[in-house]
Amino acid sequence: MRTALVIGTGLIGTSAALVLTGRGVTVHLVDNDPGQARTAAALGAGSDEAPEGPVDLAIVAVPPAHVAETLADAMRRGVARAYIDVASVKGGPRRELEALGCDLTPYIGTHPMAGKERSGPLAATADLFEGRPWVLTPTRDTDTEVLNLALELVALCGAVPVVMDADAHDRAVALVSHTPQLVSSMVAARLEDADETAVRLCGQGIRDVTRIAASDPRMWVEILSANPGPVADVLAGVAADLDETVQALRSLQSADEEKRRGGADGIEDVLRRGNAGRVRVPGKHGAAPTTYEIVAVLISDRPGELARIFADAGRAGVNIEDVRIEHATGQQAGLVQLMVEPATAPVLSAALRELGWSIRQ
Repeated sequence: MRTALVIGTGLIGTSAALVLTGRGVTVHLVDNDPGQARTAAALGAGSDEAPEGPVDLAIVAVPPAHVAETLADAMRRGVARAYIDVASVKGGPRRELEALGCDLTPYIGTHPMAGKERSGPLAATADLFEGRPWVLTPTRDTDTEVLNLALELVALCGAVPVVMDADAHDRAVALVSHTPQLVSSMVAARLEDADETAVRLCGQGIRDVTRIAASDPRMWVEILSANPGPVADVLAGVAADLDETVQALRSLQSADEEKRRGGADGIEDVLRRGNAGRVRVPGKHGAAPTTYEIVAVLISDRPGELARIFADAGRAGVNIEDVRIEHATGQQAGLVQLMVEPATAPVLSAALRELGWSIRQ
């Protein structure tokens, strides 16, 4: 791949353009908002000048509702030898292209499973896709050269290619992406009118659950509008679990011992099913899930403290697999949870204590 045209310079389009430009590909940028394309160009993502002729690959990075018309227009004008889109839904745009009578030979639908709560070119980074799944949904008509160009793009971005049927992809993202966004927003919405005293008690749990609720509502309306059926199906299952859980909690309030026992069984059932589902979430680098031991360390909020604790862990010969920070309310301190292999937890705890760190059990 020597040349590319990125149509749509938001987070995903600009991030892909940054990668390609960094790998020596000549990238041209276009957007309905010329100012956004200029911003992406100023970030080093390419040129906002039109290409002189057809490029090797056109990457359509516009909202799902506009994918088909944008692709159809680009194909009609012959701007590229191959075309992909990076929208978060795949079945609808493909069917729209078919209805428009487009030749699907030079096209493949794709979806990089990467993103942020922030959108726009200023949020873009060249490492956004590294290690992330990138779904490819070729049809029987997709030309082999087009598939190879898409695979080259995925490889350049450091992502992991996953080939799926378009409709199977849409059902999958409804479960693992779109529904979690809505559930996170629903939980966060409970905080809007909550008493300030209650909000001050927020800890890491509520921060984890509501992190993605900070996402742009307009962007998510566009995404959900393109995949409403599968998301509604998943939410219906969640709603059934909620109804049963509410009834179980009401039973726990009963004076009847048998009802309380039934309520406890209902709560335990949903929690156990949650355990069973959670262990299926891929672990580090997409490998099988691993259970880590947590070494909790009290740390002051001063420059260099995290670097110091990581360096001390390295000197102890212990690899930090993951890290989480819980900030103390009203104090310039926090609790750093260092996740390590169980066998190394005692070694790390002892080494850090010896160096003066405060270890919390």
